[in-house]
Amino acid sequence: MADRLPDWRALNLASWEERTALHLGPRGYDLSTHRAGLGRLDAIVAAELGDVTGLRVLHLQSHLGDDSIAIAQRGAAEVVGVDFSPAAVAAATALAAECGVPQARFVLSDVAGAPAALPGLEGQFDLVFTSWGTIGWLPDLPGWARVIAHFLRPGGAFYFADAHPSALVFDDQAGADGEGRPGWFIPYFHRAPFLFDEPQDYADPEARLANSRTVQWLHGVADIVAALHGAGLRLDALREHPAVAWQMFRSLVPAGPGLWTWPDKAWLPLGLSFRATKPGPG
Repeated sequence: MADRLPDWRALNLASWEERTALHLGPRGYDLSTHRAGLGRLDAIVAAELGDVTGLRVLHLQSHLGDDSIAIAQRGAAEVVGVDFSPAAVAAATALAAECGVPQARFVLSDVAGAPAALPGLEGQFDLVFTSWGTIGWLPDLPGWARVIAHFLRPGGAFYFADAHPSALVFDDQAGADGEGRPGWFIPYFHRAPFLFDEPQDYADPEARLANSRTVQWLHGVADIVAALHGAGLRLDALREHPAVAWQMFRSLVPAGPGLWTWPDKAWLPLGLSFRATKPGPG
């Protein structure tokens, strides 16, 4: 179906090129802890990632490289960030240099092209990492999972955190109910790409994007698990969370470092995380 939208990649790239400048701006990402020597991870990832000391880590869809650098500052031996935005790769490279983190480097590539962009690194990583706002931009989950398996060593782990797919059926633009909860947006079982026009940036809500039109996909929990299983990975843990790493809906309120949650009851899960392993000797 993605082939019927020949401009989907160009639309998405233009949006992320523009967002990169916003996210580096005064109302964008808070990078103060990175510059102070230990970059903050959101509370979910910080609690679940585990000890990364001495690990070789691949970070897919790394954007500004803030999580890549935070992981390197926690003792990873090497962190390679991969992103399809030239502006993001340049920003991440500059941030790593500013923070004095030579073990973090950044490579320009989309996920599908990562094996070609990183030749000779098949089976060389202890950990593949991706978090918050990633797979919704990808049309091919089985291909995504095969890339993860390609880079993991036997016994290596994949860690994932993102918005829960059930929360993605709602959106503020669809209108809210009388209690401020978001309205219906897209059916959970909708698997075709959908055009999304949102001029507001998630990190800088005061900004208005010129490149506001994007193409995204909704991948259900079963889709994600099936893709990983098909790539030969073993699911070790799966968790649902009443919080997410950005203000997905206007009604959400802060919930600890880097997280947002419902103001009263946990109406449905907002976040999903899991760890999967590539079988083999550790």
